[in-house]
Amino acid sequence: MKLKNLVSKRYKETPADCQIASQALMMRGGYIKPVGNGIFTLFPITKRITAKIEKIIREEMNRIDGQELLFPVAMPASLWRESGRYDSIGSELLRFTDRSDQDMVLGMTHEEASVHFVRDVADSYTQYPFMIYQIQTKFRDEPRCRGGLIRVREFTMKDAYSFHTSQEDLERYYQVCYDAYNRIFMRAGVKEVVAVASDSGMMGGKVSHEYMLLTPVGEDTIVLCHDCDYRANMEAAPCIVENEAGEIKELLKVSTPDIKSIEDLCKFLNITAKETCKAVVYQENLTDKYVVAFLRGDLDINETKLRNHLKAEIHAAEITADSPLTAGFIGPKGISKEVKVVFDKSLEGVNAFVTGANEKDMHFTGFNIERDYGKVEYVDVAKAYDGGICPVCGKPTIYTSRGIEVGNIFQLGTKYTQSMGMTYVDQDGSLKNPIMGCYGIGVGRLAASVCEAHRDDYGPIWPISIAPWHVHLCSMRPDNEEVYQMSQKIYDELTKRGVEVIWDDRSTSAGVMFADADLIGAPVRVIVSPKGLKAGTIEISARDKSMQEKIAADEAIDFVYNYVVSELEKLECRL
Repeated sequence: MKLKNLVSKRYKETPADCQIASQALMMRGGYIKPVGNGIFTLFPITKRITAKIEKIIREEMNRIDGQELLFPVAMPASLWRESGRYDSIGSELLRFTDRSDQDMVLGMTHEEASVHFVRDVADSYTQYPFMIYQIQTKFRDEPRCRGGLIRVREFTMKDAYSFHTSQEDLERYYQVCYDAYNRIFMRAGVKEVVAVASDSGMMGGKVSHEYMLLTPVGEDTIVLCHDCDYRANMEAAPCIVENEAGEIKELLKVSTPDIKSIEDLCKFLNITAKETCKAVVYQENLTDKYVVAFLRGDLDINETKLRNHLKAEIHAAEITADSPLTAGFIGPKGISKEVKVVFDKSLEGVNAFVTGANEKDMHFTGFNIERDYGKVEYVDVAKAYDGGICPVCGKPTIYTSRGIEVGNIFQLGTKYTQSMGMTYVDQDGSLKNPIMGCYGIGVGRLAASVCEAHRDDYGPIWPISIAPWHVHLCSMRPDNEEVYQMSQKIYDELTKRGVEVIWDDRSTSAGVMFADADLIGAPVRVIVSPKGLKAGTIEISARDKSMQEKIAADEAIDFVYNYVVSELEKLECRL
């Protein structure tokens, strides 16, 4: 491929509204073009990258006996009504009516389609287990698009669905997929990806993992341990604290004029936040019923944990004049029976707290939960925090980091097969619902995440396994016959051997040529120049600056070929 024929355009300046480095580089380098909010056209250079990612994914899915198929993007709403998700999922699911007045959806995921496909086929235990997968366009009406391809509305995803006759078999295959995902990200050249325990969310199921690329610009907070291998998404990480019981104190009501925040309360009473019991207020979406979560004053609420405990969607409360709550002074003692109350585990075993008195400008000191409120069930609804106790090794060595989710796997159970009436005849003649697993990877998001992790100030540094081209051939002074002939020879011979080469034979300055090469990010750069040929050498370097050599002209082709093959083999890939 000659660079002058590449349908693309590169820019010196960063376009406006780029939020992260990878988005800026992909916009500058002619990788993506916005069409609408969260909707992009992928340039040929990007399609080459995603095609290589898809090839790695296919190889690994086929390696674990996956069978590729293709589900439709548009589906009748009746499928989603069968599973119950048509009503339970919010506006992220794009709903529309076709010309026949039938309710339709655009698939944001394909659990329903997978069950619909196999429920008439896999009707005997002898046909299990099996896994089907696709690489398909999906649409999620995402309200917060950001970071170029990191968070979009239309995207390409590999999603796989496995079906089993026992939980034990699902767990066995889940580990197989877990290992396959580790190989996929290793082969794609992103060792920064780690698997973390996660919350299943709308997918359902009890066991799930997310694959996170650790980066400061990630949207997700990851909880890790300094001393062991514990890793979890913040949404799923338990918050474990060491509480000191302290003394039992007399319950006193004290005046706290216009003191509504924990910070102001601590200053006013000369206490620490750990000595307070704070209230966080929500309302259930369906009923508008108030929910008050009480937790230790130095901690933050984990809304996902609270939703899971309530088994209901919630939103931040609006406390009006006629509501049963007194904003800024809410506490357990005397709280209205109309309000649903949740107590976090951080309050368990402590003998005295300062809390709101459910009366304007008043707080209680010495509040004891069991004495002054009654027996309660403590549940974990707080966020894990730096310095918290690790649930695995038990040490106060928890810390947090940021990450981008690039893949996920779920043990779904019978959530979809049961609701959609999928059964098989078991060995004893009884009808049973198959048990499902689900496994996804965002292709475009992975490409953008690799760019975020592997770059410098000048452009992406693509791992050789997914780079758009293996070699960037720069002809300095292509009007020089010797330069052009040597460049042609290198291009022809490497291409014949299966090495992918992008050849820049434009009559342009070295600065422009090298700037474009940086933005394209091919792992190997070959520079043919009059000065080099006069000395009988060709300059060969690595985009990541790990290698720079002047090789004899008659040895250059073999050198480049062997280098490319060696680098691919390190990632278990080949020409």
